Amino acid sequence: MASIAAALTAFAIVLVAELPDKTALASLVLGTRYRPLPALCGIAAAFTVHVVLAVVAGGLLSLLPHKTLEIVVGVLFLGSGLVLLIRRQSADEESAPQRDARGFWAIAAIAFGVILVAEFGDLTQLVIANLAARYSDPVAVGVGSVVAMWTVGAAAVFGGRNLLRLVPATLFTRVAGAIMLVLGGFSLAGAFS
Repeated sequence: MASIAAALTAFAIVLVAELPDKTALASLVLGTRYRPLPALCGIAAAFTVHVVLAVVAGGLLSLLPHKTLEIVVGVLFLGSGLVLLIRRQSADEESAPQRDARGFWAIAAIAFGVILVAEFGDLTQLVIANLAARYSDPVAVGVGSVVAMWTVGAAAVFGGRNLLRLVPATLFTRVAGAIMLVLGGFSLAGAFS
């Protein structure tokens, strides 16, 4: 049951954190410029690579003594939450470019490269590493995280512009920031209790 809880927690937090992220906007642009299916395949592959790297980093964090781990995770969550609450959102591109007619593998490779570079050192990677360290269940956290990122990628590629017209990106950012502050507080409280 703990695995399901870890997967669902990772899914919910990563989904909310990734929606207003620069890689979601990059996915949206890739979906408008290229055919959606090959763009989504490249995006999904890049997100998978990043989740694996983040889960491995979280696994290394979990080797720390419990109290130290709670402090590190708490500080990282608090920092991540503050970054989300303080940073300014960039404006979305106003006009949709013409779709490129390249082949499937060329489009997938371009999308993979763009997302791979854009996601390195991203806040979402830190969140996933923290979750993997906190729950000590890398498979569940990895599955929940990758499904969340694939969901964001698919939403961005197939309907991102319409979604952002209905719900402002700043709302997603503030909700994610608040959740991370709460998790950071719980981690620090656990470390000092």
